[in-house]
Amino acid sequence: QVQLVESGGGLVQAGGSLRLSCAASGRTFSSYALAWFRQAPGKEREFVAAVSYTGATIRYADSVKGRFTISRDNAKSRVYLQMNSLRPEDTAVYYCASRLLSVATYPNDYTYWGQGTQVTVSS
Repeated sequence: QVQLVESGGGLVQAGGSLRLSCAASGRTFSSYALAWFRQAPGKEREFVAAVSYTGATIRYADSVKGRFTISRDNAKSRVYLQMNSLRPEDTAVYYCASRLLSVATYPNDYTYWGQGTQVTVSS
């Protein structure tokens, strides 16, 4: 079992930045790929970014490439999402998710989920 707890969400103006953090506990953190997904009201949950268990493989959704950066700190059992140049369309609940070893981009491929943190970008 892996428990994930997100933090760092909030209200920010367009063009601003936020850093999300996800703290993991439970089984060996370093064996798990980690990802961020988001879900806006009335929309399906969508992939944002993922990092493999080694950190060697990173993927981003096209909509966030060049603006968001995912990173992990295995010593602290944390994964981060640095979000720059935020846009109103980035407004959503952001979820941290994990699965063994390799990255994936579909929600159903992930085993464990956090409770989410709200990000609101005002225009």
